[in-house]
Amino acid sequence: MADPVTFTPDRGAYLRTNAWLAAVAMAGAMVVLWLVGNPYVWTGAPAGLAAVGLRAWYLASEDLAATWELSDQALIGPGPRNVALAQIATVNIMGSFVQIVTKGGDKHLIKYQADPAATKAAIERAMA
Repeated sequence: MADPVTFTPDRGAYLRTNAWLAAVAMAGAMVVLWLVGNPYVWTGAPAGLAAVGLRAWYLASEDLAATWELSDQALIGPGPRNVALAQIATVNIMGSFVQIVTKGGDKHLIKYQADPAATKAAIERAMA
């Protein structure tokens, strides 16, 4: 591999992931209110939507700026993340995320990928 490959977060994947999270939060909040006998079960829906919507808005600038770079020797991520390709045990897909698991048990997420299967394939090609 001559030039490094950069994996950048996709805004569409970010929005889809957070929409699914909001749907689960809305349903979960309504179930909890129903289980505790609250007569206003419907209030769980806007509460779940507001919680996830606020979280998504607040974290968008940070989450959408986190890029990973794949070189001949390593996968370099935001902050101090530097994973030697020889140390990668498995590469998994989790929704729009790609999970890197090292031989030592460390786990890293490449978040909000438009095509997580392509990201996984590129990493596995570099490992070979």
